Amino acid sequence: MGGRRTEDTGDLVERARRGEHRAVARLISLVEGASPQLREVAAALAPYTGRAQVVGITGSPGVGKSTTTSALVGALRAEGRRVGVLAVDPSSPFSGGALLGDRVRMGEHATDDGVFIRSMATRGHLGGLAWSTPQALRVLDAAGCDVVLVETVGVGQSEVDVVALADTTIVLLAPGMGDGVQAAKAGILEVADILVVNKADRDGAAQTVRDLTYMLSLGDRSGRSGEAETGPDAGAGAGPGPWVPPVVRTVAARLEGVDDVVSAIERHRDWLDRSGERGRRRRRRAESEIEAIGMEQVRTRFEDVRGSAALPALAARVVDGDLDPYRAADELLGTLGADLSVTAPPPGAGRA
Repeated sequence: MGGRRTEDTGDLVERARRGEHRAVARLISLVEGASPQLREVAAALAPYTGRAQVVGITGSPGVGKSTTTSALVGALRAEGRRVGVLAVDPSSPFSGGALLGDRVRMGEHATDDGVFIRSMATRGHLGGLAWSTPQALRVLDAAGCDVVLVETVGVGQSEVDVVALADTTIVLLAPGMGDGVQAAKAGILEVADILVVNKADRDGAAQTVRDLTYMLSLGDRSGRSGEAETGPDAGAGAGPGPWVPPVVRTVAARLEGVDDVVSAIERHRDWLDRSGERGRRRRRRAESEIEAIGMEQVRTRFEDVRGSAALPALAARVVDGDLDPYRAADELLGTLGADLSVTAPPPGAGRA
C-alpha cells in the first residue's frame, strides 16, 4: 500500500501542524502503509516533535481501557489541551484493519476539533502495539497534540511494549478478575507508573487495592520501606528520588476518579522533568527505534542475497571444507557493504 508519490510531504506536514484532521490522517496512513515517502515524512516531522506527553494505557481485556481513555480525553479537553489517541486493536483476518474500532466507543469526541482518534491494527505484531505506532505518535506530536494517549490492544500478559514508548504508563486492573495476581505474574508492576483499579464500585475493589499495595511494598520500588501510597494524593511526595506508583480507584463509566488519574499523570510528568528521567526514557526509546530500523535493513538485504549467486557459492565452499561458516558469514556481510543504508521501510512493513 504505497503512498502517492506526487503528494507534497511538506504541505501535508504544514497542514497537520495547523490542526487539519485530513492532513493528520493522511500522514498516519502513509506511515501505516510503509509508503515510499516514509523517510521524507520522518524528516519533515523531526523538527516539530518531542513536545507531547505520551501516556500509555494498558491492561487485560475487560478492565475498561477504552472507557477510561474516553473519560481521560474529556478531562484533558476540559483543561483546554489538544489530545491525540492511538487505539491499537486486533487485526481483521480478512482486511488486516483494526477489528474492534475504538473510535466507535469514543464517538462522543468525534466532532471535537481538539481531539484526533486513530484506530491502528496490530497486523500480527506482538506486545500490544502496532509496528507503526512510534511513527504515528510523531505525527500527532508534530500536529500540536499536548497529550497523546496510546491504548494497547489488550492481549493479556505480554503487552508491555508500551513502556518503551510512553513517558507515563498507566496499568488498569479491575476487581474480581484476578488482575492483582496476573499483574504480579506478568511483571506489570515493574512497568506501571500509575495503577488504576477501575470498576471500583464492584465488590472486591478494596481487596484489589490492598493486594496491589502489598505487592508494591514487597518490590520496594520507592527505595523505602512501608506501603505504597493510594488515593488521589498518592505519589505527591515523590521527589527527585524513585517514583512511588500511586494506586487510584475509578469508575470510568461514571467519570468517578478520572480527575485523580489526571492529577497523578501531572505529578508524574513533574517528577520526570525534575529527575531527568524523561530525557533518559526518550533517549532509550530513540536507541531502540534506531536499532530496530537498522536490523530491518540488514534483514531486508539478506532476503535480497538469497536470490543472488553469493550465498550458494559460499555454501558450496563451506560444504567442501574450504571455508568455515563464520568466515562465510563475514564474507556475506562484506558483500552487503554500503547497501545497508536506511532506504527500506521501517520494522514490520509489509508483514502480515
